[in-house]
Amino acid sequence: MATGAVEQVKGASGHLRNYMLVTGAYWADTLTDGALRMLVLLYFYQRGYSALEVAMLFLFYEVFGIVTNLVGGWIAARLGLKSTLFAGLGTQLVALSMLMAGAGWLTVPYVMVAQALSGIAKDLTKMSSKSAVKLLVTDDSQSTLFKYVAVLTGSKNALKGIGFFVGGLLLYLVEFRASVLVLAILVATALASTAILMRGDLGTANKKAKFQQVFSNNRSVNLLAAARVFLFASRDVWFVVGLPVFLRSVIGWNFWQVGAFMAVWIIGYGAVQAASPMILRRFYRDSGNAPDGTTAMWLALILAAFPAGIALGLAGDLPAAWIIVVGLIAFGVIFALNSAVHSYLILAYTDNDKVAMNVGFYYMANACGRLAGTVLSGILYQQYGLEGCLWASAGIILVAGVISSLLPSNRNATVSLAAATGGGD
Repeated sequence: MATGAVEQVKGASGHLRNYMLVTGAYWADTLTDGALRMLVLLYFYQRGYSALEVAMLFLFYEVFGIVTNLVGGWIAARLGLKSTLFAGLGTQLVALSMLMAGAGWLTVPYVMVAQALSGIAKDLTKMSSKSAVKLLVTDDSQSTLFKYVAVLTGSKNALKGIGFFVGGLLLYLVEFRASVLVLAILVATALASTAILMRGDLGTANKKAKFQQVFSNNRSVNLLAAARVFLFASRDVWFVVGLPVFLRSVIGWNFWQVGAFMAVWIIGYGAVQAASPMILRRFYRDSGNAPDGTTAMWLALILAAFPAGIALGLAGDLPAAWIIVVGLIAFGVIFALNSAVHSYLILAYTDNDKVAMNVGFYYMANACGRLAGTVLSGILYQQYGLEGCLWASAGIILVAGVISSLLPSNRNATVSLAAATGGGD
């Protein structure tokens, strides 16, 4: 009996150790991903690319994010999360190596391919880390699950924000190729450390997992994925291309100022996500010990007011810099809370044996939203400026709110629905 207890403790300790290694590797990749995005965006805009052309550089990044989350969830289910983690870090090294080529190689198609590999890398590592959270928490500890997810997601976004700052600062201090080399060293260190220190596997592989199981028939998962598409399209339709180009070309900020501002926003966004269980507790207390679909709906409806308000402020010839700074802070707070609730709900709606595939499906929807937002950001900014991007954002958010209203309104409904549908089988 005592021996069994010792083995159980050792197993739990090893599982936690592997989770921490996965999370650390994910943090390194997230920092690199944020820095690389800012480097590419600012460097090619400096070279005379239009807003639409800059947006196209990220097209494959988002397209292959969709594919990766679908296929990656199936691969992780069959081979285990460890394989997807190492594949993600290795692919990021290849992408960075491509971008260290001479300036003559850095054409639009070439950079699009490198960005595609970077998108694949980011989503493989993200899926591995997010799926691992579910394996640490029992089904009757939903408040703990919400806290774990909030901390992981919040810290990830804080590091992505630091990456934005690092990318802008590196381009300000050194040339493009040297900046990319610094990022490659960081990823290589994370890959080597994880490969040496990780013991055993992360999760249980299921060799019989079928690809068609990636497409969930759990109504709650499907509705949440649809809401996620519109939520992230509403952010990226003005944040990815329109905002940094506006700050650089209209307000006149230099590279490191643009990078620093967006970094501070993302870091604050991550901090709010990490604190979301404490912030939201009073609002979902009546429905149980965790947020539900109603929480997501109200947050989306409230969020829609902020891009509309910023657009009205810019149209009214108010000081553009102040309108952007104050409006973006307010937008970021509500968006962070909404995103944190989504990240909890996808794990609450799925079973342990389907977690990799359901999380992959969910982040496939996330990538669809980013893709739509990125393309629209370039098109709308070129045609209608930042105000056009902001009005589109407000409308897209309202759609996310309507879809969220169809989600289960309390934890009991969530559990019952998951059981009735076989947990997503």
